[in-house]
Amino acid sequence: MATEPTGITESCEAFVLSISEGRYYDAHEDLEPLWYPRRFEDNNEVRLWKGFINAAVSFELAKRGRKEASAKAWQTYLKYFSLLENLVTPHKELYVKIAKLLEKKHGMLCASAALSRTQR
Repeated sequence: MATEPTGITESCEAFVLSISEGRYYDAHEDLEPLWYPRRFEDNNEVRLWKGFINAAVSFELAKRGRKEASAKAWQTYLKYFSLLENLVTPHKELYVKIAKLLEKKHGMLCASAALSRTQR
């Protein structure tokens, strides 16, 4: 991440770019400054950010071959993803875009992991 994003849109756009480029650790770091100061708020949007961070962690763990830990982090993402349906926010369209990207990336990583297991 070259410059520090200042808002929700900027942080989320940086997250999308990092995920798209397979830089999952960086994706986690893109949202951390947004989520961390607000992590104790009773706010579903903040919880959704935590879910997105967990998806990035899941992908990074999968990349490192830590299948069980990756699956656990993905389950945490799914728990928070369910909040998106009823979330009222001006950023909902962006969050839906992120969720679609995460689902696609998860499918690719799972297919890749299954393929590598069958090639042993």
